Amino acid sequence: MTTKIKPTIEEYENWHNDPNNWKWKIFYFNKNDKRVFPPKRIKYLGWTVNFANPISIISLIALVIAIGVISKYVKSL
Repeated sequence: MTTKIKPTIEEYENWHNDPNNWKWKIFYFNKNDKRVFPPKRIKYLGWTVNFANPISIISLIALVIAIGVISKYVKSL
């Protein structure tokens, strides 16, 4: 039986600062990091998507669809 241990803040920082976890320096890809929206490389600019997490990709697609539907609805008013 395995116990899931939540990563420490230091581990999150190490993952975030590791250049191997950033594809083309803009796409975050880390299978060990289960966060859906980790911070961007420059943290004060917001969050990015962890492309190694399927829930992140589904959330991104849902967000894009929601924005599209809302913009079509607003245009029709």
